[in-house]
Amino acid sequence: MMEAVLSLLGDYTFQIVALGSALLGVISGALGSFAVLRRQSLLGDGVSHAALPGVAIAFLLTHDKKTEILLLGALLMGFLGAFAILGIVRHSRVKFDSALALVMSVLFGLGLVLLTYSQKMPNAGQAGLKRFIYGQASTLLQRDIFLMMAIGTVLLLVVILFWKEFKLLSFDPEFAAALGFNTGKLDLLLSFLLVLAIITGIQTVGVVLMSAMLTAPAVAARQWSNRLWLMALLAAVFGAASGVAGTLLSSLVPVLPTGPVIVVCVTLIAAFSLLFAPERGVLHRVYRRLKNRAQFQTARESKI
Repeated sequence: MMEAVLSLLGDYTFQIVALGSALLGVISGALGSFAVLRRQSLLGDGVSHAALPGVAIAFLLTHDKKTEILLLGALLMGFLGAFAILGIVRHSRVKFDSALALVMSVLFGLGLVLLTYSQKMPNAGQAGLKRFIYGQASTLLQRDIFLMMAIGTVLLLVVILFWKEFKLLSFDPEFAAALGFNTGKLDLLLSFLLVLAIITGIQTVGVVLMSAMLTAPAVAARQWSNRLWLMALLAAVFGAASGVAGTLLSSLVPVLPTGPVIVVCVTLIAAFSLLFAPERGVLHRVYRRLKNRAQFQTARESKI
């Protein structure tokens, strides 16, 4: 077993896929922290599903299967989906969950229709568009890694640059507005970063599972810290660790798909954190409740 692991660590293809998965974990973990705190985790689900018709439309218009072209179409449609959801909520009485379900189902259905049509075209045999549904991390190339590194660097630099503003927006938007910050523009900028992070990862884990990569690392990190900087850092570490672990497991067991295994790994981290984290963990809360009950019973008996 150890020999197989050491052999994999020296394999070029494994290194590329593991690095790409780790980069995805860092990007989605850091940006997902703000989505979780702002209770907009499901926005990632809507955006990722909305990206599918963008992939199909980009291929139908250009007849080009380059990842950059397909992701550009996904990015534009992802923005459209996000703005549609937020616009419906702001300018109507429709609640967020209803707007999300409406936009997500319509655009995802449109994506499936266009995807089916595009696959019947003479030059679509090798397009590989279906990999964007469930992800196919094994198709990552060196140029994809460079693209992810460039996008991730820009995203993290913007987050660091607007850290104070995003922190205020996440915890107390009313106070941020009172201080003179334009919360509308900040909200738009943060939504833009989230959409860009989601589009970056759909090739690896797919539109169906991308929301888990955005949410699970942040949920796990939230159980271990009350500080935003530490939460974002832990979420990035958890995301990267699950990316590498999922790639390793799927490489050792070839029948396991990489993207879903990565999501399973990060979900296990979240489940462990929810159960065993100090202060916030379920088991700690049960222990504290039982301890308080025992102390109350002891105090009551001593008075009697």
